[in-house]
Amino acid sequence: MTIPHLFMCPISLELIKDPVTLCTGQTYDRSSIEKWLAAGNLTCPVTMQKLQDPSMVPNHTLRHLIDQWLRMGTPFDPALSTVDCLASLKKNLESDEATMEYKCQTLQKIQALTEESQSGNSCLLQLGFLPLLLELLFGKAESKLSQECVKFAEQALSWVLRLLSLGEYECLDMLKEESKLESFQVLFDQGTGKIKWSLCQIIEAISSSMETRELCAKLGENRKLLKGLILLVHQTYNASDAGIKAISALCCLESNRQNLVQEGVMNTLLTYIYDAERHERNSAPAALSTIELLLELENAKAALISNPNGIKALVKMVFRFSEHEGSESAVRSLIIICTDSLQAREEAIGAGVLTQLLLLLQSQCSGRTKTKARMLLRLLRSKLVG
Repeated sequence: MTIPHLFMCPISLELIKDPVTLCTGQTYDRSSIEKWLAAGNLTCPVTMQKLQDPSMVPNHTLRHLIDQWLRMGTPFDPALSTVDCLASLKKNLESDEATMEYKCQTLQKIQALTEESQSGNSCLLQLGFLPLLLELLFGKAESKLSQECVKFAEQALSWVLRLLSLGEYECLDMLKEESKLESFQVLFDQGTGKIKWSLCQIIEAISSSMETRELCAKLGENRKLLKGLILLVHQTYNASDAGIKAISALCCLESNRQNLVQEGVMNTLLTYIYDAERHERNSAPAALSTIELLLELENAKAALISNPNGIKALVKMVFRFSEHEGSESAVRSLIIICTDSLQAREEAIGAGVLTQLLLLLQSQCSGRTKTKARMLLRLLRSKLVG
């Protein structure tokens, strides 16, 4: 019986008995990879990437597929008949002689093949497509992108996001290398709106996982990238929302928050929410929660008070007829800034915060939001009396 390519160990070329996956996304038979590592090898046998983490994770999904295949004695799923085709297409992508146009066509063929199979994405992951696509996208630093490269990047990033949705974040650690991070920056600077949106999604994925927390900190140290994200917020609807979400995600680390404030993110977020209703911006609640988080920093408070529309922007978001999402963050932010600033209290009252709070208390917002609203009312009244 012919062994499907997916079930064959790349080292022994025999049926995998105990499948384990390395940080590169490649799967091997445990005994074979243990011998490889015991011999002093520090790279992945297939990709030849240096192993940042030599640990092995049991691949229960593949083990289940192999067990089921062995019990039935024949290929049990039509998807298995496409595995060899996918392996062949992977070689097309790996070829240095293939043009970008040909690689784009290859990705389209992969799309057609995997659409016919429920386990298509899983097969691609097992065959090592994720690290390959990341290498093709970020492996070579180009000073200027050609139209062919842009077209390929759009398609490849779409696939990367699909495969990352399965939780394989460790492969992203390749971006710790300066040359690859430089390629990421070039793509961000010169790419289309679709590319920028995809890269923002990758930043969100990096920031959401403890496995890539070190990489998240490295992104936060890249001032050029932070400036690019801040500028993105001023662009079109989709791009600005993607920028807001990426900035919000990076704020998971205090060091990143400090750097973002230094690059002027407060003024950008305040402008975004000030114009939210006029431009129907859906990420205003995310922008508000980010502002609230940043107000833990003294320089963020100073930036808010010095912004001529800063307090007005927060007051506008206390009560919105269309929705209450974001109201609590707006109220909490005002509590933070008004507690120690007479100027902030005066500006808030002048901007109509008392009326906004009374409307909020009469609305259908949550009990927690109403509690915060009463706290802010008491604060403002006590300061006025005092």
